[in-house]
Amino acid sequence: MPLMAGIFLFTANAAAEMRSITIVSGTYGENCGAPRGNMTHDVARHCNGRASCDYTMPGIYKDGLVSACRSDFLAEWHCDGTDLHSAALSAGAKSGDTLVLSCVESRGAGK
Repeated sequence: MPLMAGIFLFTANAAAEMRSITIVSGTYGENCGAPRGNMTHDVARHCNGRASCDYTMPGIYKDGLVSACRSDFLAEWHCDGTDLHSAALSAGAKSGDTLVLSCVESRGAGK
């Protein structure tokens, strides 16, 4: 029985160290007049609850045609309710481009 308790405590401690993404906003084409947050639901569906997430832009069309405006993409998220983070793809973001969101703390050089 003590062995099982030790395993449980180890698992609980490992989980306590893991921080997870909660999407605040995802916006595609704000620079072209699109409403802020127009992609929030899709980004949240792919990334919420993960420690890191590679979000790949879906095919986005307006009225069946690709928009002439070179749209940007911005994602904002919290890690366990703390620290607002953001990452962006510059104007010209298109289907297949990938944005990396993460709550994994860097421990490498420069930190």
